[in-house]
Amino acid sequence: MFRMVELIAKKRDGHPHTEAEIKFIIEGLTHQAIPDYQISAWLMAVYFQSMNEEEAFYLTKAMLESGEQIDLSSIDGIKVDKHSTGGVGDKTTIALAPLVASMGGKMAKLSGRGLGHTGGTIDKLESIPGFNTGLSSGAFISQVNTIGCAVAGQTADVAPADKILYALRDVTGTVPSIPLIASSIMAKKLAAGADVIVLDVKVGDGAFMKDASEAEALARVMVKIGEQYGKKVTAFLTNMNEPLGEAIGNRLEVLEAIDALNGQGPADFRHLIIDLAAAITYQAALYPTYEVAQNAAQTALDNGQAYARFEAFIKAQGGDLEAFLHTDSLAPVRVKAPHSGTVQSMAALDLGLAAMHLGAGRAKKDDVIDPMVGLKIFKKIGDSVQKGEVMAEIYSRTVADDSAVLKAITLGEKAVENPPLIVKKIGL
Repeated sequence: MFRMVELIAKKRDGHPHTEAEIKFIIEGLTHQAIPDYQISAWLMAVYFQSMNEEEAFYLTKAMLESGEQIDLSSIDGIKVDKHSTGGVGDKTTIALAPLVASMGGKMAKLSGRGLGHTGGTIDKLESIPGFNTGLSSGAFISQVNTIGCAVAGQTADVAPADKILYALRDVTGTVPSIPLIASSIMAKKLAAGADVIVLDVKVGDGAFMKDASEAEALARVMVKIGEQYGKKVTAFLTNMNEPLGEAIGNRLEVLEAIDALNGQGPADFRHLIIDLAAAITYQAALYPTYEVAQNAAQTALDNGQAYARFEAFIKAQGGDLEAFLHTDSLAPVRVKAPHSGTVQSMAALDLGLAAMHLGAGRAKKDDVIDPMVGLKIFKKIGDSVQKGEVMAEIYSRTVADDSAVLKAITLGEKAVENPPLIVKKIGL
């Protein structure tokens, strides 16, 4: 029907593709009927010429239809989901899923492993002894019906075209393309079967998207794609110029999520999960207004309902929470301020990479994660610090070098305001 060389030239010259053309490309990719070098050339053309909203929708649809679409119809009520574009110290799902469940939501969450500075949600949860992420579809659905949430590993059958396409993007310098990112994320989210989706789009030094205007453009494209599928989609732009919360590292982040579920821990992390939970449950029509949903989320944290749901969630998936909580942490090395001042900025990505080098993340896919290691960063941008005050802790199996942490935290004399955590809300 089509010749790939002509489609490459069409996009190279800035012309939009039809739905049939994009379907031809994705089917050819999936069935290996189009060689990698032609797909790579097409990706570069897309990178430079971009795609309009219709093309992004067609690309999402084609990748979605390349594999399995999960049927959640046997789950009672409105099914909800959340996606984060990833950041330093992002343990949000671990606290958000039971919080939403305690508010009456049904969160059926498929998550992945991490490649980078820390593990993914699955890696973090597997720091709890016995926790099982390999749920059958029947067990997954049954658990969501009874407890209100489940977190399982992503199946290879969901959007297989995306996996192939991303591998090519990764080696051809075409990853940072808004329509390609949007369709990659939304194909997997739509395949997961939820009715309501909340997107946490990180922006800043520790995020994939460094520029706020580009992050907003990405968020708007994803919201539009979801709406075209009849889903209720909200996007939050959230600040990642400093780590979320204090903990960076798998076990440390689970412990911090537990603190948040008990109404404790870092204020920024509690603020985020309350607002995300409010957006999810309001969009699912569980509460009459967003403000009422916010109050309900705060109440669930304060009265123990959220933590009780977390305990049930961990037990249902085989986790031994008592063993986890009574495991001794590594002895931390304290990082002290070399002089007094105000925190001017943080190199959030460098802090994440420092945690990775301790063993908290993977530089290569076959690297083994050490769930015990990581960092805790006690200061935020704008905080005052006294000479000798503890700014951070390093949890390491070896002799810890604090130079990377000290270099990532800039102290100065100028007064600085802490930037807002939530930069913008789209679709709410």
